[in-house]
Amino acid sequence: MKTTNLRPCLALIIALLISGCSSQASSVPASAAIPVLTKKLEKESVAKVISVSGNIEGLKTARIGFMVAGKVNHIAAKEGTLIEAGQMIASLDPESYKIAKEIADASVDQIQDEYNRLNIMHDRKSISDSDYNKITNGLKMARAQQKLHNKNLADTKLYSPFKGVLLKCGIEAGEIIGAGLPLFAVSDIQTVRVNASVPETELHLIKMGTDAQVYVSSIDSTMKGKVVEIGSLAEPTTRSFSVKILLKNQKLIMRPGMTAEIKIMSGQKTDLISVPGEAVLRDLDNTAYVFVVDGVKKQAFKRKISLGQINETSNAVVAGLAPDELVVVGGQHKLNNGSLITLKDMP
Repeated sequence: MKTTNLRPCLALIIALLISGCSSQASSVPASAAIPVLTKKLEKESVAKVISVSGNIEGLKTARIGFMVAGKVNHIAAKEGTLIEAGQMIASLDPESYKIAKEIADASVDQIQDEYNRLNIMHDRKSISDSDYNKITNGLKMARAQQKLHNKNLADTKLYSPFKGVLLKCGIEAGEIIGAGLPLFAVSDIQTVRVNASVPETELHLIKMGTDAQVYVSSIDSTMKGKVVEIGSLAEPTTRSFSVKILLKNQKLIMRPGMTAEIKIMSGQKTDLISVPGEAVLRDLDNTAYVFVVDGVKKQAFKRKISLGQINETSNAVVAGLAPDELVVVGGQHKLNNGSLITLKDMP
Protein backbone atom coordinates (compact mmCIF):
# COMPACT_ATOMS: atom_id res chain seq x y z
CA MET A 1 0.00 0.00 0.00
CA LYS A 2 2.83 2.48 0.83
CA THR A 3 4.47 1.85 -2.51
CA THR A 4 1.21 2.57 -4.32
CA ASN A 5 0.81 5.92 -2.52
CA LEU A 6 4.31 7.02 -3.53
CA ARG A 7 3.63 6.75 -7.29
CA PRO A 8 1.62 10.00 -7.61
CA CYS A 9 4.32 11.83 -5.68
CA LEU A 10 7.09 10.57 -7.95
CA ALA A 11 5.10 11.54 -11.05
CA LEU A 12 4.64 15.05 -9.66
CA ILE A 13 8.37 15.42 -8.92
CA ILE A 14 9.37 14.28 -12.46
CA ALA A 15 6.87 16.70 -14.03
CA LEU A 16 8.29 19.59 -11.97
CA LEU A 17 11.85 18.71 -13.03
CA ILE A 18 10.93 18.57 -16.73
CA SER A 19 9.09 21.86 -16.43
CA GLY A 20 12.13 23.45 -14.82
CA CYS A 21 14.48 22.19 -17.53
CA SER A 22 12.17 23.41 -20.29
CA SER A 23 11.92 26.80 -18.66
CA GLN A 24 15.69 26.98 -18.38
CA ALA A 25 16.20 25.90 -22.05
CA SER A 26 13.70 28.44 -23.29
CA SER A 27 15.68 31.15 -21.62
CA VAL A 28 18.83 30.37 -23.71
CA PRO A 29 19.32 33.15 -26.32
CA ALA A 30 19.26 32.33 -30.08
CA SER A 31 22.62 31.74 -31.77
CA ALA A 32 24.29 34.71 -33.41
CA ALA A 33 23.79 35.06 -37.18
CA ILE A 34 26.61 33.59 -39.32
CA PRO A 35 28.27 35.93 -41.87
CA VAL A 36 28.36 34.41 -45.38
CA LEU A 37 29.31 35.30 -48.93
CA THR A 38 26.70 34.74 -51.65
CA LYS A 39 26.39 34.67 -55.40
CA LYS A 40 23.33 35.42 -57.50
CA LEU A 41 22.64 32.67 -60.03
CA GLU A 42 22.30 33.52 -63.71
CA LYS A 43 21.75 31.49 -66.84
CA GLU A 44 24.85 31.15 -68.97
CA SER A 45 25.18 30.21 -72.62
CA VAL A 46 28.01 27.68 -72.83
CA ALA A 47 29.30 25.20 -75.37
CA LYS A 48 27.73 21.79 -74.96
CA VAL A 49 30.36 19.23 -74.03
CA ILE A 50 29.98 15.46 -74.35
CA SER A 51 31.78 13.65 -71.52
CA VAL A 52 32.64 9.96 -71.95
CA SER A 53 35.27 7.47 -70.84
CA GLY A 54 37.60 5.52 -73.11
CA ASN A 55 40.82 3.57 -73.38
CA ILE A 56 44.07 4.14 -75.26
CA GLU A 57 45.51 1.92 -77.97
CA GLY A 58 48.43 2.28 -80.38
CA LEU A 59 47.94 3.74 -83.84
CA LYS A 60 48.81 0.34 -85.29
CA THR A 61 49.53 -2.99 -83.67
CA ALA A 62 51.28 -5.96 -85.28
CA ARG A 63 51.17 -9.53 -83.98
CA ILE A 64 54.27 -11.24 -85.27
CA GLY A 65 56.00 -14.61 -85.11
CA PHE A 66 58.68 -16.73 -86.80
CA MET A 67 58.16 -17.94 -90.36
CA VAL A 68 60.07 -21.13 -89.51
CA ALA A 69 59.88 -23.64 -86.68
CA GLY A 70 62.61 -24.25 -84.16
CA LYS A 71 63.95 -23.85 -80.65
CA VAL A 72 64.03 -20.34 -79.13
CA ASN A 73 67.58 -19.55 -78.08
CA HIS A 74 67.37 -15.82 -77.33
CA ILE A 75 64.81 -13.14 -76.46
CA ALA A 76 66.24 -9.66 -76.94
CA ALA A 77 63.40 -7.45 -75.62
CA LYS A 78 61.10 -7.51 -72.62
CA GLU A 79 57.43 -6.63 -72.46
CA GLY A 80 56.83 -2.89 -72.11
CA THR A 81 60.18 -1.84 -73.58
CA LEU A 82 60.48 0.61 -76.47
CA ILE A 83 62.00 -0.90 -79.60
CA GLU A 84 63.20 0.60 -82.86
CA ALA A 85 62.16 -0.38 -86.36
CA GLY A 86 64.31 -3.32 -87.47
CA GLN A 87 65.49 -4.14 -83.94
CA MET A 88 65.82 -7.87 -83.23
CA ILE A 89 63.22 -9.19 -80.79
CA ALA A 90 64.13 -12.89 -80.60
CA SER A 91 65.94 -15.69 -82.44
CA LEU A 92 65.84 -19.45 -82.99
CA ASP A 93 68.69 -21.94 -82.90
CA PRO A 94 69.99 -21.63 -86.50
CA GLU A 95 72.17 -24.79 -86.63
CA SER A 96 69.79 -26.98 -88.64
CA TYR A 97 69.14 -24.19 -91.14
CA LYS A 98 72.87 -23.52 -91.50
CA ILE A 99 73.45 -27.17 -92.39
CA ALA A 100 70.60 -27.13 -94.90
CA LYS A 101 72.07 -24.00 -96.49
CA GLU A 102 75.52 -25.62 -96.77
CA ILE A 103 73.97 -28.63 -98.51
CA ALA A 104 72.14 -26.31 -100.91
CA ASP A 105 75.34 -24.33 -101.60
CA ALA A 106 77.27 -27.53 -102.35
CA SER A 107 74.50 -28.73 -104.66
CA VAL A 108 74.57 -25.46 -106.60
CA ASP A 109 78.37 -25.64 -106.95
CA GLN A 110 78.20 -29.21 -108.23
CA ILE A 111 75.46 -28.59 -110.74
CA GLN A 112 77.10 -25.32 -111.83
CA ASP A 113 80.28 -27.21 -112.74
CA GLU A 114 78.27 -29.79 -114.66
CA TYR A 115 76.36 -27.04 -116.44
CA ASN A 116 79.59 -25.24 -117.44
CA ARG A 117 81.00 -28.44 -118.98
CA LEU A 118 77.82 -29.37 -120.84
CA ASN A 119 77.32 -25.79 -122.02
CA ILE A 120 80.60 -25.97 -123.91
CA MET A 121 79.59 -29.29 -125.44
CA HIS A 122 76.20 -27.84 -126.38
CA ASP A 123 77.89 -24.97 -128.18
CA ARG A 124 79.88 -27.55 -130.15
CA LYS A 125 76.68 -29.49 -130.87
CA SER A 126 78.12 -32.45 -128.95
CA ILE A 127 74.98 -33.04 -126.81
CA SER A 128 71.30 -32.92 -127.55
CA ASP A 129 69.04 -30.06 -126.65
CA SER A 130 67.14 -32.39 -124.30
CA ASP A 131 70.22 -33.12 -122.19
CA TYR A 132 71.14 -29.44 -122.15
CA ASN A 133 67.65 -28.44 -120.98
CA LYS A 134 67.83 -30.97 -118.16
CA ILE A 135 71.04 -29.53 -116.75
CA THR A 136 69.74 -25.96 -117.19
CA ASN A 137 66.54 -26.70 -115.28
CA GLY A 138 68.51 -28.63 -112.66
CA LEU A 139 70.67 -25.55 -112.06
CA LYS A 140 67.60 -23.34 -111.71
CA MET A 141 66.07 -25.71 -109.14
CA ALA A 142 69.33 -25.89 -107.16
CA ARG A 143 69.56 -22.10 -107.07
CA ALA A 144 65.91 -21.85 -105.95
CA GLN A 145 66.60 -24.34 -103.14
CA GLN A 146 69.62 -22.26 -102.18
CA LYS A 147 67.47 -19.10 -101.95
CA LEU A 148 64.89 -20.94 -99.87
CA HIS A 149 67.45 -22.16 -97.37
CA ASN A 150 69.05 -18.72 -97.21
CA LYS A 151 65.63 -17.27 -96.37
CA ASN A 152 64.93 -19.96 -93.76
CA LEU A 153 68.23 -19.18 -92.08
CA ALA A 154 67.47 -15.45 -92.09
CA ASP A 155 64.00 -16.14 -90.67
CA THR A 156 65.49 -17.61 -87.51
CA LYS A 157 65.79 -13.98 -86.37
CA LEU A 158 62.66 -11.91 -85.72
CA TYR A 159 62.72 -8.13 -86.12
CA SER A 160 60.28 -5.36 -85.20
CA PRO A 161 58.39 -4.06 -88.27
CA PHE A 162 58.22 -0.49 -86.87
CA LYS A 163 59.15 1.66 -83.90
CA GLY A 164 56.92 1.06 -80.90
CA VAL A 165 56.47 -0.73 -77.61
CA LEU A 166 56.54 -4.49 -77.12
CA LEU A 167 53.11 -5.27 -75.69
CA LYS A 168 53.35 -9.04 -75.48
CA CYS A 169 56.03 -11.71 -75.35
CA GLY A 170 54.41 -15.12 -75.51
CA ILE A 171 57.43 -17.43 -75.25
CA GLU A 172 60.47 -18.21 -73.15
CA ALA A 173 63.98 -19.18 -74.21
CA GLY A 174 64.27 -22.94 -74.76
CA GLU A 175 60.71 -23.44 -76.05
CA ILE A 176 60.02 -25.26 -79.31
CA ILE A 177 57.67 -23.25 -81.50
CA GLY A 178 55.92 -23.79 -84.81
CA ALA A 179 55.98 -21.60 -87.89
CA GLY A 180 53.53 -18.71 -88.19
CA LEU A 181 52.42 -18.51 -84.54
CA PRO A 182 51.73 -14.90 -83.35
CA LEU A 183 54.09 -14.85 -80.38
CA PHE A 184 54.76 -11.11 -80.01
CA ALA A 185 52.69 -7.91 -80.25
CA VAL A 186 54.28 -4.59 -81.18
CA SER A 187 52.33 -1.32 -81.07
CA ASP A 188 53.21 2.04 -82.63
CA ILE A 189 52.56 4.63 -79.87
CA GLN A 190 54.10 7.77 -81.40
CA THR A 191 50.48 8.58 -82.18
CA VAL A 192 47.72 6.90 -80.16
CA ARG A 193 43.98 6.44 -80.56
CA VAL A 194 41.44 6.82 -77.79
CA ASN A 195 38.42 4.54 -78.14
CA ALA A 196 35.18 5.77 -76.61
CA SER A 197 31.47 4.89 -76.73
CA VAL A 198 28.99 7.72 -77.25
CA PRO A 199 25.23 7.35 -76.55
CA GLU A 200 23.06 7.42 -79.65
CA THR A 201 21.24 10.51 -78.34
CA GLU A 202 24.47 12.55 -78.52
CA LEU A 203 26.02 11.09 -81.66
CA HIS A 204 24.49 13.79 -83.89
CA LEU A 205 26.53 16.40 -82.00
CA ILE A 206 29.86 14.89 -83.08
CA LYS A 207 31.49 15.49 -86.46
CA MET A 208 34.74 14.34 -88.04
CA GLY A 209 37.54 16.64 -86.94
CA THR A 210 35.69 17.76 -83.78
CA ASP A 211 38.10 18.91 -81.04
CA ALA A 212 38.40 16.83 -77.89
CA GLN A 213 40.21 17.09 -74.57
CA VAL A 214 41.58 13.85 -73.15
CA TYR A 215 42.58 13.53 -69.50
CA VAL A 216 44.69 10.48 -68.58
CA SER A 217 44.64 10.07 -64.82
CA SER A 218 47.55 7.61 -64.64
CA ILE A 219 49.93 10.30 -65.93
CA ASP A 220 47.84 13.25 -64.63
CA SER A 221 47.91 14.97 -68.00
CA THR A 222 45.38 16.55 -70.38
CA MET A 223 45.96 16.51 -74.13
CA LYS A 224 44.14 17.83 -77.18
CA GLY A 225 43.03 15.61 -80.02
CA LYS A 226 40.53 15.33 -82.85
CA VAL A 227 37.79 12.87 -83.74
CA VAL A 228 39.02 10.77 -86.68
CA GLU A 229 36.44 7.98 -86.78
CA ILE A 230 32.73 7.70 -85.95
CA GLY A 231 31.12 4.26 -85.84
CA SER A 232 28.15 3.54 -88.08
CA LEU A 233 26.80 0.55 -86.15
CA ALA A 234 25.42 0.69 -82.60
CA GLU A 235 26.62 -1.74 -79.94
CA PRO A 236 23.60 -4.07 -79.41
CA THR A 237 23.36 -3.94 -75.60
CA THR A 238 24.26 -0.30 -74.82
CA ARG A 239 22.99 1.32 -78.04
CA SER A 240 26.18 3.38 -78.15
CA PHE A 241 28.50 4.15 -81.06
CA SER A 242 32.29 3.92 -81.13
CA VAL A 243 34.27 7.13 -81.59
CA LYS A 244 38.04 7.27 -82.08
CA ILE A 245 40.20 10.28 -81.18
CA LEU A 246 43.76 10.75 -82.42
CA LEU A 247 46.46 12.09 -80.07
CA LYS A 248 50.14 12.88 -80.51
CA ASN A 249 52.28 11.03 -77.98
CA GLN A 250 55.56 12.87 -78.37
CA LYS A 251 57.10 11.82 -75.05
CA LEU A 252 55.71 8.27 -75.39
CA ILE A 253 54.21 8.51 -71.91
CA MET A 254 50.79 7.19 -72.94
CA ARG A 255 50.63 3.42 -73.23
CA PRO A 256 48.00 1.06 -74.66
CA GLY A 257 45.45 0.02 -72.05
CA MET A 258 45.43 3.29 -70.10
CA THR A 259 41.98 4.73 -69.38
CA ALA A 260 41.00 8.30 -70.24
CA GLU A 261 38.25 10.82 -69.55
CA ILE A 262 37.17 12.54 -72.75
CA LYS A 263 35.38 15.84 -73.35
CA ILE A 264 34.22 16.32 -76.94
CA MET A 265 33.33 19.88 -77.95
CA SER A 266 30.06 19.70 -79.88
CA GLY A 267 30.16 23.28 -81.19
CA GLN A 268 26.58 23.89 -80.02
CA LYS A 269 25.49 26.24 -77.25
CA THR A 270 23.17 25.46 -74.37
CA ASP A 271 21.72 27.58 -71.54
CA LEU A 272 22.41 26.39 -68.01
CA ILE A 273 22.90 27.45 -64.42
CA SER A 274 26.26 26.84 -62.83
CA VAL A 275 27.53 27.24 -59.29
CA PRO A 276 31.10 27.64 -58.07
CA GLY A 277 32.72 24.38 -57.10
CA GLU A 278 33.34 25.55 -53.53
CA ALA A 279 29.59 26.12 -52.99
CA VAL A 280 28.77 22.43 -53.51
CA LEU A 281 28.78 20.19 -50.42
CA ARG A 282 28.14 16.45 -50.09
CA ASP A 283 26.01 14.37 -47.73
CA LEU A 284 27.23 11.05 -46.35
CA ASP A 285 25.47 9.32 -49.26
CA ASN A 286 27.40 11.61 -51.69
CA THR A 287 24.27 13.62 -52.56
CA ALA A 288 25.23 17.14 -53.69
CA TYR A 289 23.64 20.17 -51.99
CA VAL A 290 24.07 23.92 -51.55
CA PHE A 291 22.74 26.53 -49.13
CA VAL A 292 20.20 28.92 -50.65
CA VAL A 293 19.50 32.27 -48.99
CA ASP A 294 16.02 33.42 -48.00
CA GLY A 295 16.46 37.20 -48.04
CA VAL A 296 13.25 37.90 -46.12
CA LYS A 297 13.89 35.51 -43.24
CA LYS A 298 17.67 36.09 -43.31
CA GLN A 299 18.20 32.34 -43.21
CA ALA A 300 20.07 29.77 -45.31
CA PHE A 301 18.34 26.57 -46.26
CA LYS A 302 19.86 23.32 -47.50
CA ARG A 303 18.88 22.47 -51.10
CA LYS A 304 19.71 19.17 -52.84
CA ILE A 305 20.82 19.57 -56.46
CA SER A 306 21.64 17.40 -59.48
CA LEU A 307 24.94 18.19 -61.16
CA GLY A 308 25.81 17.97 -64.82
CA GLN A 309 29.10 18.90 -66.44
CA ILE A 310 31.89 19.64 -63.96
CA ASN A 311 34.98 21.70 -64.71
CA GLU A 312 37.80 23.29 -62.72
CA THR A 313 35.87 26.34 -61.46
CA SER A 314 32.15 25.59 -61.67
CA ASN A 315 29.52 22.85 -61.78
CA ALA A 316 26.56 22.84 -64.12
CA VAL A 317 23.27 22.30 -62.30
CA VAL A 318 20.72 20.06 -63.98
CA ALA A 319 18.00 20.42 -61.33
CA GLY A 320 17.37 22.04 -57.94
CA LEU A 321 18.16 25.71 -58.58
CA ALA A 322 16.61 28.61 -60.48
CA PRO A 323 17.97 31.91 -61.88
CA ASP A 324 18.22 34.89 -59.49
CA GLU A 325 18.50 32.71 -56.36
CA LEU A 326 21.29 33.51 -53.90
CA VAL A 327 23.70 30.65 -53.16
CA VAL A 328 26.20 30.68 -50.30
CA VAL A 329 29.76 30.52 -51.62
CA GLY A 330 31.62 31.44 -48.43
CA GLY A 331 30.99 30.31 -44.87
CA GLN A 332 28.73 27.44 -45.95
CA HIS A 333 30.66 24.89 -43.86
CA LYS A 334 29.42 26.59 -40.69
CA LEU A 335 25.75 26.40 -41.66
CA ASN A 336 22.93 24.07 -40.76
CA ASN A 337 19.55 23.93 -42.42
CA GLY A 338 17.73 27.14 -41.42
CA SER A 339 20.76 28.92 -39.92
CA LEU A 340 20.44 32.67 -39.38
CA ILE A 341 22.86 34.59 -41.59
CA THR A 342 24.20 38.01 -42.38
CA LEU A 343 25.52 38.92 -45.81
CA LYS A 344 29.00 40.33 -46.08
CA ASP A 345 30.59 41.95 -49.09
CA MET A 346 32.83 40.02 -51.49
CA PRO A 347 36.51 40.86 -50.94
